[in-house]
Amino acid sequence: IVMNDDSISTKIKVGIIFGGKSAEHEVSLQSAKNVIDALDKNKYEAILIGIDKTGKWFLNDASKFLLNVTDPKLIQLSNEKKEEVTLAPEGKGSLTNLDTKKIDNRIDVAFPILHGPFGEDGTMQGLLKLAGIPFVGASVLGSSVGMDKEITKRLLRDAGINIGKFLSGRENHLPSFMEVVKKIGLPFFVKPANMGSSIGINKVKSEDDFEAAVKDAFKYDRKILFEEFIPGREIECSVLGNENPIASIPGEIISNHDFYSYEAKYIDENGAILEIPAKLSHEMIQRIQDMSVNVFRALECEGLARVDFFVTENNEIFVNEINTMPGFTKISMYPKLWEASGISYSELIDKLIVLAMERFKKEQKLETSFK
Repeated sequence: IVMNDDSISTKIKVGIIFGGKSAEHEVSLQSAKNVIDALDKNKYEAILIGIDKTGKWFLNDASKFLLNVTDPKLIQLSNEKKEEVTLAPEGKGSLTNLDTKKIDNRIDVAFPILHGPFGEDGTMQGLLKLAGIPFVGASVLGSSVGMDKEITKRLLRDAGINIGKFLSGRENHLPSFMEVVKKIGLPFFVKPANMGSSIGINKVKSEDDFEAAVKDAFKYDRKILFEEFIPGREIECSVLGNENPIASIPGEIISNHDFYSYEAKYIDENGAILEIPAKLSHEMIQRIQDMSVNVFRALECEGLARVDFFVTENNEIFVNEINTMPGFTKISMYPKLWEASGISYSELIDKLIVLAMERFKKEQKLETSFK
């Protein structure tokens, strides 16, 4: 039973926060719909908070909060007039209506199903911490280092975890095509340092591709990354937990595109085959699971994450990246891997909410003044 200041409710109010001011806005909408549909309605009450592309927060009606729900190319937030709300610092989950200045609702725990900048990069997590409410997923540090691919790679390298060669660049400090080739070889990938869902990623096969790839990556971030092309199988593993994380069975992405692009992930139903479980030896499965947990810990993650690997012909494992708020769409790897490992979609959401509340309780016991 959750007790609020002004009422007693038998259901935990879960603030599902989705959309956002990010190029991954549409992916978030797809993820949110699936989470809302799977939420245990006997235990939880979903409070829908949609964030539009300008960054404004609106309370949404569960029956009509999305348009074009069946088309990932056209899905969007409903344009019907809604109440604009905000979370106040130490407001204990109260949602204040910006027009009436009255409290319209309260949430007991937040589930920020936001992908990319302004949602997955520590900004939303910092706001939720200031608001004084538990939330699903990594906290500020884990979210921000997991989002920045350069910092991720530096920390993994420091922890002795195998990664591919890389270079970073900014507009005023950019390596030339030949400098990149000399350091990491050809072909190579160019991508924004802070973005997910394969947005702004291009595979450079010759000098003719270089300028356009750099320009595209700079559309989404002020820092870009050049990464070694590692020929091998794309293996992914889901992690769940706080202090004692566990890893799922691994799965394999077999892309029908040149690489596992945004279109292959979310739009083209035949863009990739998800092979779950991946055809790997028992020893290789154990190595990937152990490595996934080590990556999760090295990057200060909590709650959930998906760790992506390349496995070469000679069984060398490279960590590609981590995703601290992986997709929750019906074709997303994170929930599918747990389903194959024995945890259903609905049960997984329940576990994530419980983990969020457990962490919050522990944080509340910390001293905030020195005696």
